[in-house]
Amino acid sequence: MTPTSLSDWLAYLEQLHPSAIDMGLDRSRQVALQLGLTRPARQVITVTGTNGKGSTCAFVAALLQAQGLKVGVYSSPHLLRYNERVKVQGVEATDLELCDAFAAVEAARGDVTLTYFEMGTLAAFWLFEQARLDAVVLEVGLGGRLDAVNLVDADLALVTSIGVDHAEYLGDTRESVAFEKAGIFRAGCPALCGDPAPPEPLLAKARELDCPLLLRGRDFDLSIGDDSWDWRGIAHGEQIELRGLPLLDLPMQNAALALQAFALLGYILQPDATGKVLAETRLA
Repeated sequence: MTPTSLSDWLAYLEQLHPSAIDMGLDRSRQVALQLGLTRPARQVITVTGTNGKGSTCAFVAALLQAQGLKVGVYSSPHLLRYNERVKVQGVEATDLELCDAFAAVEAARGDVTLTYFEMGTLAAFWLFEQARLDAVVLEVGLGGRLDAVNLVDADLALVTSIGVDHAEYLGDTRESVAFEKAGIFRAGCPALCGDPAPPEPLLAKARELDCPLLLRGRDFDLSIGDDSWDWRGIAHGEQIELRGLPLLDLPMQNAALALQAFALLGYILQPDATGKVLAETRLA
């Protein structure tokens, strides 16, 4: 019987594939081709990292929306409702929209089994294509190289931090984790790393793919004072600074990474307006 409610769909997804996590892109790619999915938006920003992905995605999306762009965000896990994972212009997907998306993926998958996350990722991509977005911010679920989000080529890749986590899938060293996370890099496309000491495999992947790689501490950074914080980075090929930004509830190192991403995409950073957008950013 085909599920009819979001709760029914989510229960169905949990038992669709033999294992909850099954790394690899082949299954998702096969179904994406059947769905005719190409790119979920004109501009794709993909975010990975051990910690800080959610707030970084929120900051980047808020900055882009403030420029008048139509922006989608795909993130995980959710805090209260599954709907939080898929947002357009800051508005969560409705139950009906998600049910329609799951039904579309279900009709396309044939005999291919998908994990809960893979099914959700393809459903999000389907919804984003329907929405005709200017930009989409995609949060990697686990690692990067073999994560379903990595089906889509990122115009800009962000790595928030690198630590040992999920060792059974990503390896038990920072070097092995860095290799997996650098899997979201694309040839010739810029990448940012917010980790102050990125392991060599990440740097090597950027060199291999000729990715312009900007590093926190070298190319951009922040300094936090008692009642404000300052940012420095690169915009339009020149060093710039923003001073006196308001202190934030969310981690400011992730705001610094988002600011560099925003500048690298070619947008103008206005101190007052930028500080206001960052201060108003929330995770949910």
